[in-house]
Amino acid sequence: MNERLVEFLFRSEVAKLPDHKREFYRFIVNTEDSLAEKAENVDEFCQLLLKHSPFDLAVSRFNLPYDNVVRWMEEIEAELHEKIEVRCQKVEWIDYTNHFPQVEGKRVFLFKN
Repeated sequence: MNERLVEFLFRSEVAKLPDHKREFYRFIVNTEDSLAEKAENVDEFCQLLLKHSPFDLAVSRFNLPYDNVVRWMEEIEAELHEKIEVRCQKVEWIDYTNHFPQVEGKRVFLFKN
């Protein structure tokens, strides 16, 4: 499946999470992304993750034990993965090229999900 489509479906499912789950999930992911942007290479990224662990930061921010933070993140990721798998199986592309004759040399598709 198209990588951009999967990314779209993923963002869509994250947006549908209940507020508390979405805030928690985005906090960890955004923290990881921020560290990745700062890193010059993979080794530096790993060092930053160890030094500024998103999970440790989530412990403080959400006032949860470390084990609960890890477990909850795993549960949210599993939930998202499951929902995306279901949506990917339902995805349908409908060829609408004949409905747009003004678009020459290109094909037009409707994405139905």
